Amino acid sequence: MKYYLIAGEASGDLHASNLMKSLKKYDKDADFRFYGGEKMEAVGGTLVKHYRELAYMGFIPVLLHLNTILKNMRQCKQDITAWQPDVVILVDYPGFNLEIAQYVKSNTNIPVFYYISPKIWAWKEYRIKNIKRDVDELFSILPFEVEFFKKHNYPIHYVGNPCVDAVKNHLDSTTNQNTAKDGKPTIALLAGSRKQEIKDNLAKMLRAASTFTDYRLVIAGAPSISEDYYRKHIPQGIDVEIEFGKTYDVLRQSTAALVTSGTATLETAILRIPQVVCYYIACGKLISFLRKHLLKVPYISLVNLVANKEVVTELVADQMNEENIKRELAMILPGGSKRQVMLDEYEEMNRILGGAGASERAAKAMIDILNSKQHGI
Repeated sequence: MKYYLIAGEASGDLHASNLMKSLKKYDKDADFRFYGGEKMEAVGGTLVKHYRELAYMGFIPVLLHLNTILKNMRQCKQDITAWQPDVVILVDYPGFNLEIAQYVKSNTNIPVFYYISPKIWAWKEYRIKNIKRDVDELFSILPFEVEFFKKHNYPIHYVGNPCVDAVKNHLDSTTNQNTAKDGKPTIALLAGSRKQEIKDNLAKMLRAASTFTDYRLVIAGAPSISEDYYRKHIPQGIDVEIEFGKTYDVLRQSTAALVTSGTATLETAILRIPQVVCYYIACGKLISFLRKHLLKVPYISLVNLVANKEVVTELVADQMNEENIKRELAMILPGGSKRQVMLDEYEEMNRILGGAGASERAAKAMIDILNSKQHGI
């Protein structure tokens, strides 16, 4: 069968690539065409456009690149229509993908599957109307989403979390290195996968972490960001290393981590590395107010959302400052009052997530559904 996949950022590229590998296990003739990245390309098929050309975040960047975004959407729609796949599989990235879903549903008979569902439970809950109208099957990776969509009379498939698979695959294929270099243990910094996140967060994270002089600092570089861009946001006089394409290795070698919100918080917890979630947003007091009144969930990190309680401290908007980071980081380093508590809570969170195999479960369910459609079952 022919599969058209769309992933708009680094995490989507990773999880889509693992889904593609699993699809090939169940469909030896699988033919892939996709918007994505190097990991998807390594599995095989045709890379139409790299996610680097898609990943714009925030009102101003989106406005400045609106012509490019609209052009990419137009090209994607035309490409799907021309190629006529057996299914379109959308991977997260709702701003782009829900528009594609609407087009495919309105203009073709191609089924639309959504893998890693849009986080409409956090905000923009009204998008449920679009999903119910335009998405044939939704495959969830977060256990609490099942009840949310059930409330809206929209049945979904919970397949487990692919971060568990990605971490397990990495652990199975590598050996951990010594946790210290030059006699110093490591503090990892994961400042996001988009330029705006790095601009807003990295300098504050580094200034706070650099006060812990017994530790070396290592940035886990996002593959879509250049080293020059990182260097531009490193405060003068702070000694820090940057490792690209080695996020899991950097985390495994670390004693603790400072992490922006997103998939990285979950991956850090699966690897059992204590963390502080840091997410600065301009106009912090206003954002904090809006968060309390507009956000539908009490937390922003996936760790806390899965556990349904505060496992990791979230420093968001006006709370994300150097003094708060230093205080919270001290509490999760060896000897700190929160370190062992957090590690114990990680075990329960991992139990809730379930074991590995999400990609395979999703792939098998997708192929079973497609086969039943083709045979009119």
